[in-house]
Amino acid sequence: MFAVFEQYLQSKAFFTPAEIEQIQAVSVVRALRKRQYLLQAGDVWQANAFVVSGCLRTYSVDAKGLEHIIGFAVENWWASDQESLLSGQPSRYNIEATEDSTVIVLKNDDFERLRREVPAFDQVVKALVLRSFMASQSRVHSAISYSAEEKYREFLQKYPGLAQRIPQHMVASYLGLTAETLSRIRRQA
Repeated sequence: MFAVFEQYLQSKAFFTPAEIEQIQAVSVVRALRKRQYLLQAGDVWQANAFVVSGCLRTYSVDAKGLEHIIGFAVENWWASDQESLLSGQPSRYNIEATEDSTVIVLKNDDFERLRREVPAFDQVVKALVLRSFMASQSRVHSAISYSAEEKYREFLQKYPGLAQRIPQHMVASYLGLTAETLSRIRRQA
């Protein structure tokens, strides 16, 4: 499983064999079954998780019991709650496997030590932070500017093949649409 993570890292920057060993020494492989939580709301998140295989969703539940999905993490993506991680406060989000999944978990202390000691790792993380910021900005723009049809088209481009891997009500939740609206859009497409 670590080989997938190593391949990801090497595709982003050059790592020496010793640096890869250093990263592997603190990497914990964790298998998640479908519907198993990586993080539950109310817990403090203290790690970063790289998705080796499968799919995770990050979501909150409102006072009426409705789920609001803020993101998905598929192969070669990261799953985390940076708000809880950086503030030390309990998370408002759940991170749950939507299918059997495998992740590599790096505790935050180890993650930050790797950033200090392995320049290539810090380079990868800085690029990841910038991409994450751009993705968040794009998501907000889509949410406030796009029609339902445009949101769905963008979802299909951003997550190719994911619409076939997860229930349509999750896609609708992520897009901020009702299941009925999404069904209508899919029929018309």
